[in-house]
Amino acid sequence: MITEIAPAPERVAAEPARPGRRRRAWDEVPRWQIYVPLTVYLLFTLIPFYWILLFALRPAGSTSLVPWPMTFEHFGKVWTERGFGTYFTNSVYVGLATLVLTTVVALAGGYALARFDFRLKRGFLLALLCSQFVPGALLLVPLFQIFAKLSMLNSLGSVIIAETVFQLPLSMILISGFIRNVPYSLEEAAWVDGCNRFTAFRIVVLPLLRPGLIAVGSFAFVHAWNHFLFALMFLSDQSKQTIPVGLNTLMSADSVDLGALAAGGIVAAVPVVIVFAFIQKWLITGFSAGAVKG
Repeated sequence: MITEIAPAPERVAAEPARPGRRRRAWDEVPRWQIYVPLTVYLLFTLIPFYWILLFALRPAGSTSLVPWPMTFEHFGKVWTERGFGTYFTNSVYVGLATLVLTTVVALAGGYALARFDFRLKRGFLLALLCSQFVPGALLLVPLFQIFAKLSMLNSLGSVIIAETVFQLPLSMILISGFIRNVPYSLEEAAWVDGCNRFTAFRIVVLPLLRPGLIAVGSFAFVHAWNHFLFALMFLSDQSKQTIPVGLNTLMSADSVDLGALAAGGIVAAVPVVIVFAFIQKWLITGFSAGAVKG
């Protein structure tokens, strides 16, 4: 059967552009419709932070809406008297260890998911996705029993393992997506040049995964830094507590030290803000790489 090809439509000469500046969609929208919602959202976001700074920097008992005269006594109190120096060190240790373990294990598992086909692969991916719907509270009882039998209760290692297990499913899925965006032909070319699979991965693939690894590692660190439940349940010694549990000790049934609580909240938030300020470029690149299918 022969299909008749319709003749190409005649091209219409493009109308010459009129002189003057071309209007864009940005120019067609009144500026106040853009800046007013952004200003409201900015105020809604910044006012709570200002309120925390106000309680942390003004003297105890003051009702001024301006932190003047400024004092740092609350910071000294939480850092020395309330043991936040120890809590801070423990949180850094737990966060960095969780970051390393989660990244290494998720990198190996993500590579297997991206480059190998095996039986029940789709079922395994479905199980990883479904595990994200399980609240962390449901893991407390089985993990507590496991750590009790292994004599790991009241040790930072139990919190690190629990945080890693909780972060691994999503991290493996994300890293497998990043690896799929790296052309397989690059690894094949390295094999032709004499590299084995591990060497080709280390030389060719791993440098291209830097944005994705930074994105996954940063979220593992922040989650371990802020997570309260595992540290509360698995750690009983006060010298091994982390910052979220330390913040909880500043509140009692009878009273709350608002100045110390605000200072502790700033101590807990500043490291995370600094980390994201330094890695935001790679973080956005990692999200972009993971969102595009290669």
